[in-house]
Amino acid sequence: MLQALAEEFSRPITLPLPIVALRLSMAVLLGGIIGWEREIKARAAGLRTHMLISLAAAVFTLVAMELVDFSHINEDQQRTDPLRLIEAVTAGVAFLAAGSIVINKGSVRGITTGASMWLCGAIGLCCGTGDLLLGIMATGMAMVVLVLIRLLVTPVLRDARDD
Repeated sequence: MLQALAEEFSRPITLPLPIVALRLSMAVLLGGIIGWEREIKARAAGLRTHMLISLAAAVFTLVAMELVDFSHINEDQQRTDPLRLIEAVTAGVAFLAAGSIVINKGSVRGITTGASMWLCGAIGLCCGTGDLLLGIMATGMAMVVLVLIRLLVTPVLRDARDD
């Protein structure tokens, strides 16, 4: 029994553990940056939610990469399609994001939070595949949209309401 457990946990993985740790850590960090902005705005989906979405997407990506690299599977029998991973993560996160959108008496709330959740899924995919620069750039652009655009638009909307 102990031998079986030892063998199970000693199975080599494709990527070195420090690389896996870096990719997962970056997914958590980048998702956290976006989540922090949502948290300080007191949105329902905040820091932890965004971090977990990005982390989950990165884990799914790493698992898919490991499955593709199984050496004991006959290559003729193995069918891999990386787009399926993207579709699955997108659909799963879209389901969560849709739950953050609330329609009440003609007022719609939560669309930006839903979009930021969806983006965190994409950032997690970037981190999981090792495209950290793309994930960092997407996070930076998201912060421009979430923070800078709000600072520019809010005074304009306030002036329009006063007229």
